[in-house]
Amino acid sequence: MSDEIENKADNTKPPTLINKGEISEFAKTALIAVGIALLIRSVFFEPFHIPSGSMKPTLLVGDYLFVNKPAYGYSKYSFPFDVAPIEQRIFSKEPKRGDVIVFALPTDTGVDYIKRVIALPGERVMVSRGRLFINDKIVPRTLVGNVEVDSGNGRVQNLTGYIETLPNGVQHKIYEISDYEPLDNTDLYTIPEGHYFVMGDNRDNSQDSRVASLVGPVPFENIVGRADFLFFSTNGFASLFEIWKWPWSIRYNRLFMDIDPVHLDDNEEGLADGKAG
Repeated sequence: MSDEIENKADNTKPPTLINKGEISEFAKTALIAVGIALLIRSVFFEPFHIPSGSMKPTLLVGDYLFVNKPAYGYSKYSFPFDVAPIEQRIFSKEPKRGDVIVFALPTDTGVDYIKRVIALPGERVMVSRGRLFINDKIVPRTLVGNVEVDSGNGRVQNLTGYIETLPNGVQHKIYEISDYEPLDNTDLYTIPEGHYFVMGDNRDNSQDSRVASLVGPVPFENIVGRADFLFFSTNGFASLFEIWKWPWSIRYNRLFMDIDPVHLDDNEEGLADGKAG
């Protein structure tokens, strides 16, 4: 009789769904996956989201892009939480004029900015009446025309579009409200060694190296990497994880769009209809 009772008690025990060995294996797998993800993010490519319009028309709010970490080598800012014990940049390669870079803000390294490299170490740069000068020479721009740009909150802003040609032949589009805005007249800057002068393509809506109290010249050490290409873009009605909204929110024409600078020889057709400005 006692044996019967013991058997019944054994039969009422709930089945073991996951034993200790399975839990341990799952934890190992999860740790390996996290480690691989951190390795890829730290050493190769890191995803970034564009939250503001300072780089319009090149980058739009809602763009998601990959930043190429090996492009310029590695500093402590190349790694999450700046934890790498790196005194100086290793495997370093100099940024080129026209590159779009992500960097740790000099006045608050916990914040990342994205801008375009305009002037290199040792060069002189200034803005006068809206026109950019590098080493005392005006940087040519070609008029594209007037554009209406969504500035958020349902407001539309009237801007003028240009194609700007930097001294090395790199061409890119810029927007201007006018040539008489607060950042359209600056002092003459001489870029210190090991620093770079950066600007947003949306010239009158960008806090960049022209604002010395916030950005100023960017130290090479602060550069995280080069923005290479977009992997996703949404018009603001869906986030990266709201998959059910993607069909109506994705900017399909921007998927996998290249961000690399375009050189004059590759873009002569784009200037054919422009007027000198």
